[in-house]
Amino acid sequence: MITWLIIGVTTLVSYMAFQNAGLMAKLQFNAVEIIQHKQYYRLISHAFVHANWPHLIVNMLVLYFFGRNMEYYLSANFDNRANAYFLILYFGGILASNIWSLIKNKNNYYYNAVGASGAVSAVLFGTIFFAPLQSILLFAIVPVPGILFALGYLLYSYQMGKNKKDNVAHDAHFLGALFGFIFPILLKPELFSQFIDKLFAFI
Repeated sequence: MITWLIIGVTTLVSYMAFQNAGLMAKLQFNAVEIIQHKQYYRLISHAFVHANWPHLIVNMLVLYFFGRNMEYYLSANFDNRANAYFLILYFGGILASNIWSLIKNKNNYYYNAVGASGAVSAVLFGTIFFAPLQSILLFAIVPVPGILFALGYLLYSYQMGKNKKDNVAHDAHFLGALFGFIFPILLKPELFSQFIDKLFAFI
């Protein structure tokens, strides 16, 4: 239900921002507004608006498919704390994915960013942590073990972040993904040994 709630709120706010450029401008990530004008809400609000419908749909589809799995894994390991931990994972992913952009663009008024990609990456990698060998469909077609997908995703995000050849916040994807993978270990360190056991179960 938490996944559905986030999808519903994000879709509604994004739709409203599509119709209202002023609202989009107020909610998007802008390091200068955050640091110099103390508009700290932007650290979170930018994840609830998107650049366009395809951007929104892709993020919400990934969240739908992996968010439900993550809710199950958290429930299996943490019982009645699962919903709270899911929210911490999601919003923690938003904040973690912002760190480098906040530092790097602290004096760049023209840098703006929107989208839930950092948080969605956190949920995706949290799911991979609990099921590292479960297949993920690359390009929605080719089945790839989750751990291999994760390594490829991190490498791609790192390289694209260095090249800066597009308008995508690859560093946010990278940092959000790392947070999502580490988060379960922070909650329960012994889960890492279970991850290792699952990873090498096929040997």
